Amino acid sequence: MEPGNNTRISEFLLLGLSNEPALQPLIFGLFLSMYLIAVFGNLLIILAVSLEPHLQTPMYFFLSNLSFGDICFTSTTIPKMLWNIQMQSKVITYEGCIIQMYFFILFGTLDTFLLTVMAYDRFVAICHPLHYTVIMKPSLCGLLVLASWTVSVLNSLLQSIMVLWLCFCTDVEISHFFCEVNQVVQLACSDTSVNDTVMYFATGVYAGASLTGILYSYSKIVSSIRRISSVQGKYKAFSTCASHLSVVSLFYCTILGVYFSASATHTSHSSAVASVMYTVVTPMLNPFIYSLRNKDIKRALRRIIGMAAI
Repeated sequence: MEPGNNTRISEFLLLGLSNEPALQPLIFGLFLSMYLIAVFGNLLIILAVSLEPHLQTPMYFFLSNLSFGDICFTSTTIPKMLWNIQMQSKVITYEGCIIQMYFFILFGTLDTFLLTVMAYDRFVAICHPLHYTVIMKPSLCGLLVLASWTVSVLNSLLQSIMVLWLCFCTDVEISHFFCEVNQVVQLACSDTSVNDTVMYFATGVYAGASLTGILYSYSKIVSSIRRISSVQGKYKAFSTCASHLSVVSLFYCTILGVYFSASATHTSHSSAVASVMYTVVTPMLNPFIYSLRNKDIKRALRRIIGMAAI
């Protein structure tokens, strides 16, 4: 393959969700609202965990990192989309596309591994409650988050560099509202077989490892809960992981929904519409899921809002 400095283009065109001019103000308002809700909701979670001493635990430490990842995840795509709608433009520079792709893969992978780490945390809390503080010590928590970041950066760097080595000719229209790696690779006029192999292999390994870890953790959790004799004890144990289980279900169900909808319709536009679920809707709903089902978070948020009102 020829290296990326032989690329004949300087920009791509993001076709977005719709070409109808009448729908652009509606799309702009809807996505701006969802983006602001996602950012402020996750910021409140980070503030609550940072300011409240009783939330200085491994579970909330991982939650604050997930909230930070969600803010960055949505911020890699939505602001550029809103800017293009406002400026009535579809252009994104070649460099901007590669950068957007890099950070999208990075924070998407990070979310996946943080959810796995949080599943392990719940596994230790429920299956080994007497040893929880010994096992989940600050050094291990920091190491788990650092490992998640390291793997995410390496995965994103690998896939972005692979795209840099591709040559692009005259077809610069991306049927999406952001530079999704698979869409960009399909536009290349050079051989993409290595890119496809690396992309699917990396996705399979990382997603498979993450999902396996989550399923294993919850299989052990369910087994432990079943051994609890009292109904109240079972409910209390389950309630400690209900929010995380809801977020995991939402995250993986939306991704699978995007995959199956794209496979069924075989159109890029349907894939772009479906991907709204995991790029915007899931990060927007995560703070609500954790705050509505968690008394500690609700108490901390009430205190923060009360302090802001004074």
